[in-house]
Amino acid sequence: MAEKTPKKPQSPKGNRRRRKPVGSSTGLAAGDLQTAAPPGAVAELHQQIETDGGKVLSVYREPYGGHWLVQAALPIDLVEPTPYQRNISDTHVRKLEAVIGKIGRFLDPIIAVRMAKPDHVAKYWTPNGNHRLSAMRTLGSKSIIAIVVPEPSAAYQILALNTEKAHNLREKSLEVIRMYRELAQLDGATEETYALEFEEPALITLGLCYEERPRFSGGAYHPVLKRVDEFLKKPMQASLEVRRHQAKTVLALDDLIVKQVEALKAKGLTSPYLKSFVVARVNPIRFRPKDAPPLSFDDALDRMTQAAAKFNPDKVKMDDLAKSGGAPDESE
Repeated sequence: MAEKTPKKPQSPKGNRRRRKPVGSSTGLAAGDLQTAAPPGAVAELHQQIETDGGKVLSVYREPYGGHWLVQAALPIDLVEPTPYQRNISDTHVRKLEAVIGKIGRFLDPIIAVRMAKPDHVAKYWTPNGNHRLSAMRTLGSKSIIAIVVPEPSAAYQILALNTEKAHNLREKSLEVIRMYRELAQLDGATEETYALEFEEPALITLGLCYEERPRFSGGAYHPVLKRVDEFLKKPMQASLEVRRHQAKTVLALDDLIVKQVEALKAKGLTSPYLKSFVVARVNPIRFRPKDAPPLSFDDALDRMTQAAAKFNPDKVKMDDLAKSGGAPDESE
C-alpha cells in the first residue's frame, strides 16, 4: 500500500505570507526624480504658492508613478481639512501635540491641494493631515510642511490617502456621503466614476443611515450590504434619491430588529452581540447556495424585513448567543 503524502501544515489565518516583490523594477531611480523640467501646470502651482505667502522647498516626481509633486511650507492659516471628512479625534490630536512638543520636530508632512474659489482667497485643502494640522495649530505653529498635489481630484481621494488614523465604519460612511454630495454637483458622472473615492457602494447607503441615526449600528448590516449593494448607473444627482430610499429601507429594517432585540433582553438574554445575532438570523445570504443567482438590494432587504417580522425570540437560547460571536453592536 502506497504511503500517504503528509499534508503540509496550514498557516494560521492571521499569519499570511507576505507578497514577494515583482520580478522587474518599476518607476524612477532616485537620481531621476528631478532630472526633467516640470510641466507648465506645476510651474504655475510653484508661482501660486509663493504668491500665497508660502515657500516651495522642492519640485520633484514621486518614484512610483512619476507624477509631479511640490513640497512646500504653507501659511497654516491658509490650510484647512476638506469639508466632508470625519471629525477629528481629540485623543489623537492631544497625543500628536505631546509627541511633537516633546521631540521638538514636525517630521510628517501633510498632503494638500490648492483650491481656488471665486468667493474666497485660495485655500489649501488637506485630505490627509487634519489631526496633524490641528496639533500644529494648537502648538502655535505659523506654517506647516505639505506635499502639494497639482491635481485637485486628490482632495476627494481621502479614504485611499488617509494613513494617520484608521477609519471606523461610521467615519468612512459619513466621509463618503459628504463627498458624494460635493461631487454630484460637479457634472453628470455616475457613482462608478468615483469608485476609488467611495471605496464601496455600501458606504454610500450607510452614510445616509448614519446621518439620520448617529448611533446606528452599521457594522451589523455591513456584511449583507457589501454583498448586495452596487454602484448605480444613473447620474449621481438622480442616484442620490435612490440612495435615500435604500437608507430608509435599512432604517425601517433596523426598527424591526431593535424590537426583537428588546424582546430578547426582556427574556433575560444579555449580550453585546444581540443585534448582530438577530441580523445574522434573518440574513438571506447566509445559507444561500453558491450557485444561486445573486440577490439584488431590494430582494435581500425585502426578505430580511419579512424574516425580522417573523423572528421568534422565544426560540432563542443563551447557547445560541454564545456561539454567535462577532463584533459588539455599538462598536462604531
